[in-house]
Amino acid sequence: MTVISNGTNLINNGTLDSAVPTGKMILIKTLTASSDGTLDFVNGASSVVFDNTYDSYVFKFINIHPATDTTQFAFQVDTGTNTSYNQQITSTFFRSIHSEADDYAVVQYKTEQDQNKGTAFQKICINVGNANDESCAGTLEIFNPSSSTFYKHFIAHTNTYRGEDQCETGFLAGFVNTTTALTRIRFKMYSGNIDAGLIKMYGIGG
Repeated sequence: MTVISNGTNLINNGTLDSAVPTGKMILIKTLTASSDGTLDFVNGASSVVFDNTYDSYVFKFINIHPATDTTQFAFQVDTGTNTSYNQQITSTFFRSIHSEADDYAVVQYKTEQDQNKGTAFQKICINVGNANDESCAGTLEIFNPSSSTFYKHFIAHTNTYRGEDQCETGFLAGFVNTTTALTRIRFKMYSGNIDAGLIKMYGIGG
């Protein structure tokens, strides 16, 4: 059997055609939070966390639980051996919310979560609850962070159990306003520690 899409063979006699790209998702590192102020990825497949081994890097957040109620989970990056984590970011953020009681639902752009060449930590999940069953989860992907030519694009999709018994899905995208290669990334809460949770780092290669 042959499967064809837009005039291109995808599957031929049960085998994926060699012309179809098949990037591999390789687990590089896992960090486990235990009342940590920050979780820093400063090395990965090499002495720096980002290099040209992979086309993009994906971070999976699993049950990120804050010590402080209704706080924000965020990230920043840096270059070289710098540890200021204050690179300029331009970003956009919108969200949808639905309550457990089915009495509130909204889709809205969140101006206060975006940045215009801002140097603050970029919020990924907002209003994360700290009750025992509350947390946030999601994915952040950074594209070609080792490039010395282009700005560094990123996309994130997250889901949060809010303190008001609401489900909040966040959609974030933007770029880091530098052509200098990125070498490290830091995650933290805007208030208090990361009480528990996992962050897994993957490389996506050709």
